[in-house]
Amino acid sequence: MGLKRFDRKFGAQLVRELPASPAVYLFKDEAGTVLYAGKAKNVRRRLQGYRNATRRKAHRKMRTLVREASSLEVRLQASERDALLVENELIRSLRPRYNVDGAYSFLYPAIGIAMRGPQSLFCFTTRIDAFDGLGLRWHGTFRSRNRTREAFEALVSLLGRLGHREPRSRTRDLPRVRGSRIVALRRVERLLPGLERLLAGRSAEALRELFTLLLYKPDARADAVQVGEDLRLLEAFFHHDARQLRQVLRAAGRRGSYVSQDERDALFLGFGHPER
Repeated sequence: MGLKRFDRKFGAQLVRELPASPAVYLFKDEAGTVLYAGKAKNVRRRLQGYRNATRRKAHRKMRTLVREASSLEVRLQASERDALLVENELIRSLRPRYNVDGAYSFLYPAIGIAMRGPQSLFCFTTRIDAFDGLGLRWHGTFRSRNRTREAFEALVSLLGRLGHREPRSRTRDLPRVRGSRIVALRRVERLLPGLERLLAGRSAEALRELFTLLLYKPDARADAVQVGEDLRLLEAFFHHDARQLRQVLRAAGRRGSYVSQDERDALFLGFGHPER
């Protein structure tokens, strides 16, 4: 019976000679370019999974890597946490073709708030540099693009019931960036301090303030189901995203409520629990 493809390429003794230890492993092509960087708590068991990958759909990526790679490098680490940090840095610096998680830091969004004359500006973006010059105070970046976008839209919707949304004709000078949203409102400036604390993960008191003010708005009472859903989205965002980021920043001795896209994953791996 012929050798498994894994054994032919990387050596029949490779897996059995490895320790049951944390490690980072690198699949490389003929030129030595890293195709995929992975980490394992038990590298012997993890690579045994690649060696025995079947034709099941769940094993497709394993089979592809074994087929495409020409060599396999294993770097033992002192702990699983060390393996996570090394894997994260390799993915960010090398951008291996078959890595997805962690490779696309540009997808991590932030929310910015600023006053511009009588207008309150609210911005959702992954392109913070595109909005330089507006004086936006940034919160984030946040891991979940979808949850952050939903929270942003919920916030804008609620504020639109309490203030006046500026028409596009009055905001033509604001940057228009694909995948980003920037909105200007009037008569909501007194809410900004509380909203800043909410987005910074410091306090959810702004949600109670919003709820109280909306009780006096007939259209909000008439649309109570949607208002309630918007408030719940913001509350979930506060607990799962904003407050979690604040805790990690404090553990790292960092001030403020913003961390860059490139630093974010390493910060969480070093001072918090890896996010899901």
